[in-house]
Amino acid sequence: MYLNCHTYYSLRYGAFSEIELLQLAQENHVSQLVLTDINNTSAGLNFVRKAPQYNVKPVLGIDFRNGINPCFIGIAKNNEGYQELNTFLSEHLHGKREIPKLAPSFKEAYVVYPFEVVLRNNQQEFKENEFIGISVNDLKRLPFSRLGQLKDKLVVQQPVTFRNKRDYNAHRLLRAIDNNVLLSKLPQTEQTNEEEKMFPIQNLAGVFSEYTSILENTDKLLRSCHIHFDFSEGRKPQNLKTYLSSEKEDIELLEKLCQEGLQYRYPNGGDGVEERIEKELKLIKEKEFTSYFLINWDIVTEARKRGFFYVGRGSGANSIVAYLLRITDVDPIDLDLYFERFINLYRTSPPDFDIDFSWKDRGAMTTYIFERFKHVALLGTYVTFKEKGVIRELGKVFGLPKEEIDMLCSGRYDLAKLDSMAALVIKYGRLIKGMPNYLSIHAGGILISERPLTYFSATHLPPKGYATTQYDMVIAEDVGLYKFDILGQRGLAKIKETLEILKYNQPEKAANVDIHKIDDFKKDPKINELIKTAQCMGCFYVESPAMRMLLKKLEVDNYLGLVAASSIIRPGVAKSGMMREYILRHRNPGRTEKEAHPIMLEIMPDTYGVMVYQEDVIKVAHIFADLDLGEADVLRRGMSGKFRSREEFQKVKDKFIENCRKKGFLEVLIFEIWNQVASFAGYAFAKGHSASYAVESYQTLFLRAYFPLEYMVAVLNNGGGFYRSEFYIHEARMLGATIHAPCINKSFGTNCIYGKNIYLGFMYLRDIEERVTERIIKERSLNGAFGSLEDFLDRVTISVEQLSILIRINAFRFTQTNKHELLWKAHLMVSKNVQMEHPKLFVPKHKKFNIPELHTTDLEMAFTQLELLGFCLCSPFSLLENFPNNYNGQRDFIKHLNKHIDIYGYMVTVKNTNTYNGKRMNFATMVDQYGEVFDAVLFPPVAAKYIFRGRGVYRLYGKVVSEFGFLSIEVIKMQKQNYIPDPRYTDMRTAKKRLPEREKQKTNDGVV
Repeated sequence: MYLNCHTYYSLRYGAFSEIELLQLAQENHVSQLVLTDINNTSAGLNFVRKAPQYNVKPVLGIDFRNGINPCFIGIAKNNEGYQELNTFLSEHLHGKREIPKLAPSFKEAYVVYPFEVVLRNNQQEFKENEFIGISVNDLKRLPFSRLGQLKDKLVVQQPVTFRNKRDYNAHRLLRAIDNNVLLSKLPQTEQTNEEEKMFPIQNLAGVFSEYTSILENTDKLLRSCHIHFDFSEGRKPQNLKTYLSSEKEDIELLEKLCQEGLQYRYPNGGDGVEERIEKELKLIKEKEFTSYFLINWDIVTEARKRGFFYVGRGSGANSIVAYLLRITDVDPIDLDLYFERFINLYRTSPPDFDIDFSWKDRGAMTTYIFERFKHVALLGTYVTFKEKGVIRELGKVFGLPKEEIDMLCSGRYDLAKLDSMAALVIKYGRLIKGMPNYLSIHAGGILISERPLTYFSATHLPPKGYATTQYDMVIAEDVGLYKFDILGQRGLAKIKETLEILKYNQPEKAANVDIHKIDDFKKDPKINELIKTAQCMGCFYVESPAMRMLLKKLEVDNYLGLVAASSIIRPGVAKSGMMREYILRHRNPGRTEKEAHPIMLEIMPDTYGVMVYQEDVIKVAHIFADLDLGEADVLRRGMSGKFRSREEFQKVKDKFIENCRKKGFLEVLIFEIWNQVASFAGYAFAKGHSASYAVESYQTLFLRAYFPLEYMVAVLNNGGGFYRSEFYIHEARMLGATIHAPCINKSFGTNCIYGKNIYLGFMYLRDIEERVTERIIKERSLNGAFGSLEDFLDRVTISVEQLSILIRINAFRFTQTNKHELLWKAHLMVSKNVQMEHPKLFVPKHKKFNIPELHTTDLEMAFTQLELLGFCLCSPFSLLENFPNNYNGQRDFIKHLNKHIDIYGYMVTVKNTNTYNGKRMNFATMVDQYGEVFDAVLFPPVAAKYIFRGRGVYRLYGKVVSEFGFLSIEVIKMQKQNYIPDPRYTDMRTAKKRLPEREKQKTNDGVV
């Protein structure tokens, strides 16, 4: 009887989930109801999936509204009707058009106009499939309305939005958030009636007992509706069934491509290759995954035609067919990749293929996919209300001052001492936390379907301009829609740009570079030495402090070691304590036999009996716990996200433990192994995935080893990486580059290199307008370098404010004129009211001005750079108020091992983390006075006492310790050092006098 039910996917309106709606229906003995979220279908598929568990017949519809003003309700008779409704909503969402007052002529869907809407619109005529909805409140007015005569057109429309008063309060708060107003200022028109509740079905029938025709009409409507989506374990994929016109043609093409790939990948043959191909092809055909492979092949083939770099990874990288089709560059025979991780008879979903493109090329490939295939959409996701975010929003709604909101967000308060308003913020913050806030886009998922995507949900159009589903990855997989992951990363752009830079900076060497000679790179001692010594800044996936630390501890100096390290670094392995155990077994061979369980060692001999890769979860579940491969895959999938809480996962977990008990394993061992599985499976990589990452890492390491300066320029031009741009500039300097501030005659928008001279791009000047940069570069390329400030002003239209920025950064230093003098000239020569859009028609005569002699110090320049670039190009140690009183650096750690050291360090990055008991500690990466990197640890007692206060130089006192050969400082005391007062705002003569002392000190200290 309930034709109009809302969940919290009626965004910033509804107050509970689709599961809670079904629970509510069960409590009220409601056996059939219609889910009609407002202009949204996110909950539809999961509602249908879960309804049988609550003995509810699910029906789907949409509550069409403009804002919260009702227009009409669409109710699907069947799946085709649901598609009609989705298509209609999608068109309006894409075009941002208002919903019309009157519904279109749906063929397979009913329309219900709310009683109030019909009266307001004075609607007179109704189509066969159109009805008038009467709520409990409307019954009072029905006898006095002309609509009472239309007995065949009246149905029960008791909206369901709340369960109780608390839901209603949450609704009002959500509406205030949506309208960005104080709760006390929320208009009544922006909230709904508190009586939109579900009543027990017998009570509802009793209320309408005098209008039996209304009950009969409603029952007849509901009985005529039937929605079905296949959520069974044996469901068929809903992806595009055939790449060509038939499955037979697809299979023939796949076999042909495998034979062609065999000649390319294995020109000399190989042991086990033919058998592996045959085995894979048989399963691919049986599982009907042929088109899935061919679509991925199509995508990467197009990428190669366009000259785009890409990396294929994911569990699909374990497949020899993917290797032959050049979807991946990982040889599963060479790496002995676990076949069953890629595919097995029990697996319903196709293997994962994550295809990475350069962030610059990804958009073009996405457009290609949308144009190449018929039914395509990006995969959606939901951005939920997070704890701090919802407290901040509710704080504004309740009118709390910013200071109080900040205090609540910090979590440092006593709940018992809060006033009533602050207490309400916390109370309702907990209620709203986790609710969907707005729809967004999955990181890289694209759906290519056999049917139109509107068969499954409506689509919306985010700013990227591609149709996007209103449901997420988990629900998509439930219904048999498996995503293609098309991702963007900057690492590939760095490789591509380095090769382009080489063509102009070292053309004689560029011709001999083949970035795809991976086998040669793996054997290159120079590259492997970089890995072993962790000299990897700027290199894909291996540059972070944690990875640098791990590489040193493992003494990694080969490809397979890097493959393992790429997965060991993932959060779960460390959390389970197995990262440390892996290192111990790696460094002490005898420990493996002593500590590893024989079965675990037999399953994973290459990793010392330690679970490192995602497929290790499957192996352990299958061999150690006797789960079948399908159950093992449920276990692997269930380790992350929403799936973990599902009953399917819980059943497999119970069976894992039960089977181990049957095999006679001790309880301690069973739960130790289970805890290892549970702690990291959702975070680990498949071995083929790690191997793909390692290939790209070797490519970047090759470029860093042999063309370090060109590579660092490419890194900077593509957004850096783990660290701030400042440190890649520092690294380039350490590698032999001379760094220059932006220059009118040398610089471009991005950074450029001439020999060993790197000129920073105009992109670092925060307040320079892009059109000014474009104008300068265009004029210079057409008519040559600028000869003077006057020449520049004759040729480039620019405002005095923009010109001042360029002069202050010393971009006109080629004129050999002091920048203060140039600033005087600029203000005298350029009108403040200059119209930038209009070029000069006639070159004006320039007056000569008598300007007094002016001076600029290096210290003044450094502070100007700090202001305009965000960093200075000199050593930050030269800016200290008090000179360092020692010259200790990272090079002195070995002689201070297990002793205390006093050292100065410029902060690179700090990781704040919590111990198991919730206490804060810090891991810091610093640069010493010689430009070398070192690491420091602040354990909880020290971290509680000393706090990192932003960028700058810190004086650290602590103990040098070694863990597996990796040296770091355990900090005991720490103090941030002051910079000198900004000389631009202090006595210039004093600053000038101090400079020679600083330059002398810098020379004596050997400071970079």
